[in-house]
Amino acid sequence: MQVFTFKKKRCIKNINEFITQRIVLISEISAEMEMQLPPHEGGELSVVDMHTGGEPLRIILSGYPEVKGDSVLSKRRYVREHLDHLRRVLMYEPRGHYDMYGALIVDSELPEADLAVLFMHNEGYSTMCGHAVIALGRFAVDYKLVKEPKSPETQVNIHCPCGLVKAFVEYSEGKTGGVRFLSVPAFAFATDVTVLVVGFGEVTVDISYGGAFYAFVNAQKFGLDVFKSRTRDLIDAATAVTRAVKSQVKLHHPASDDLAFLYGTILTDGKDDYSPEPTANICVFAEAQVDRSPTGSGVTARVALQYHKGLIQLNQTRTFQSGATGSQFTGKAVEETKCGDFKAVVVEVAGRAFYTGVSRFVQEADDKLTHGFLLK
Repeated sequence: MQVFTFKKKRCIKNINEFITQRIVLISEISAEMEMQLPPHEGGELSVVDMHTGGEPLRIILSGYPEVKGDSVLSKRRYVREHLDHLRRVLMYEPRGHYDMYGALIVDSELPEADLAVLFMHNEGYSTMCGHAVIALGRFAVDYKLVKEPKSPETQVNIHCPCGLVKAFVEYSEGKTGGVRFLSVPAFAFATDVTVLVVGFGEVTVDISYGGAFYAFVNAQKFGLDVFKSRTRDLIDAATAVTRAVKSQVKLHHPASDDLAFLYGTILTDGKDDYSPEPTANICVFAEAQVDRSPTGSGVTARVALQYHKGLIQLNQTRTFQSGATGSQFTGKAVEETKCGDFKAVVVEVAGRAFYTGVSRFVQEADDKLTHGFLLK
């Protein structure tokens, strides 16, 4: 028995040594592979991927040509007219997917801004994105776009196409956490507007602005539930409303015509009266793209709408829940202000963002699908 036990131990030792050697070898091969890019033509596109409440954000680090323009809005027009092929490369399959969302960091003309950003999605370029601001706030601190982080919060001034948004990032012992931001002036544009919606007849909606314009309607008007109904049914109803409002309601914004467009429709659970309990919604924006988060700019617009209707007061915090994932943001009106002739409020929205990875994308000249495609 002693001889058998000795041989058994020696065998186990040899097996363990073999496994250890294989692990080291595999690690060395992996390290070499990580250092090499595959065959390709042209430069690479480097990104950091994050998510906020389940909604993706692809932050573009490098690979874009110079974005020309003397303002963030003019830069937005420039990328739409001259660099849109790169949006498709990064947002569309095979590198992205139908509901991918992106952020391109650019220079700001505002001296107080720490960074400026252009938002992109499956259709084009938005003017505001709250889930992206939450992610970018944390990213800016972690990637040292802010020179001197401070505890308990570090302020990050993010210049969005809609204006300057101030984010505040939890910071302690070198680690970042939750993020809250103060919106641009948000306001109710029109309430109880009746539009003729194809397939549904006359529908009454509210329209509100939170850095982008949204139509709001109770999902129950379509016999739907933001939690239980099929996503396809929610998309179809919201998209039909968006098309109706775009064709029948003329929007305008006091600051710029570039901001005067309907970004999407938000279906709600109808619980607009103030309550400590969460209220849920689901946002369908751009080209029938579904937001996995409660939608930061949508929460901003919804808080402004509720405040306009007298349903909430200043500094009353509400919790907003995504019908898609159950993730939550909080929102509250913190200050009355004006936007042109509109009575407006500044809204504070808070949430958490997390890293999911980094990637380096390349293109090959003979790849017929290199510029991307979408499955609808």
